[in-house]
Amino acid sequence: MLLSYLPLLIIALFGAGAFYASRARISAAPQRSLPGLPGHYGWYGTLWTVVPATLVYAAWTIIDDQVIRNVVLSDFPDLSGAAATLLYVSIENAAAGVMTDDVPMASVELLLHLENLSAAARFALVTAVSVLGFFWGWRRIRPELTARDRVETALLVALFIASIIAILTTVGIVLSLVVETFRFFQLVSPFEFFFGLEWSPQIALREDQVAASGAFGAVPVFAGTLLITVIAMLVAGPIGLMSAIYLAEYAHPRVRAVIKPLLEILAGIPTVVYGFFAALVLAPSMRNLGVDLGLTISSESALAAGLIMGIMIIPFVSSLSDDIMTAVPMSLREGSYGLGATASETIKRVILPAATPGIVGGFMLAISRAIGETMIVVMAAGLAANLTANPFEAVTTVTVQIATLLVGDHEFDSEKTMAAFALGLTLFIVTLALNVAALRVVQKYSERYE
Repeated sequence: MLLSYLPLLIIALFGAGAFYASRARISAAPQRSLPGLPGHYGWYGTLWTVVPATLVYAAWTIIDDQVIRNVVLSDFPDLSGAAATLLYVSIENAAAGVMTDDVPMASVELLLHLENLSAAARFALVTAVSVLGFFWGWRRIRPELTARDRVETALLVALFIASIIAILTTVGIVLSLVVETFRFFQLVSPFEFFFGLEWSPQIALREDQVAASGAFGAVPVFAGTLLITVIAMLVAGPIGLMSAIYLAEYAHPRVRAVIKPLLEILAGIPTVVYGFFAALVLAPSMRNLGVDLGLTISSESALAAGLIMGIMIIPFVSSLSDDIMTAVPMSLREGSYGLGATASETIKRVILPAATPGIVGGFMLAISRAIGETMIVVMAAGLAANLTANPFEAVTTVTVQIATLLVGDHEFDSEKTMAAFALGLTLFIVTLALNVAALRVVQKYSERYE
């Protein structure tokens, strides 16, 4: 295990050594007008040391497992597919110390031997490449070397690769959702999914089992998501916006320095803590209050989840709105005051209109956060897919159902599993539409106050 991570330490040590050695070499050279700072020459030597060794380490790590797997399973030519995978997993578990029945010990010993051999060979190869890169880069350090240009070119290439990876990752996520959703709609009618009123994605594991086909009407799931989001925004919107107005326009700097960090702490509390608070404190209190008022409030309700979620997303509205109102030019305030407007009139007629783009952005971020929340809904609102507008009843959301559908022992190609991708793609499209609408609002008001 140590040999698996030791190459990374070797790369880091040789990279640091290359930086100081290359910088010392150029500092010892005649001090003419160098085409760069000594630090550029140091980073040049570091690049030659670190980049080739890292590429070798990554390539070896990628192909290592597959090569070892093929060698170990070569003793079982009759096995293929799932049977071969199951056997290899059993051999890996036995090698890790987990007792497994009917596992050939010869294969376990072979696996351990190959892993140790591979780790040692990787360590030796990475060390050799690091040493060669160190001396190659060090020997190329000369006063006429344009180290600055080459280092900046390497950084531009790295940034370009990072951008391409981000774009390809996004494209891959969207394509995976589209492909699996298309397969799902080949088994379940899109009309049933988007307009069906019953959501019960349970399928039979055997042909003689009751309820051989589930119901995939997602309207109750979408309705529950909308209900909880609306409740959360009814809490977070006014409180967050009013807090931002107070902090930006009325609060003393000392008060602001205390209150704003305290508000932002809410964003750092784990959502499972909010869920526990909702399930153990808020929901029982609301149920008892309902009994006193003659109302029937479920122990798991949309109201409990929406209220606690609204408290959680207050910082998203408050902090962004406060920052954008603070950034409004002081000349607008002074002009309003010069015309005889009061502080409240200045806020309503000048500050808020000028800050509308940022405020809309904060609200959209809060809505997206509410739509994507899972733990609070699981613990406070339950899993029941009820089509209701009553906030006192239990409901469920899209994200909760996605998490539920992908947990458990069932086939990946079943309607139950692929329904999660259909829900995910629908949620992606809805969120994208909300962002586009918010962008239109931002552009409209930004042109007015440029």
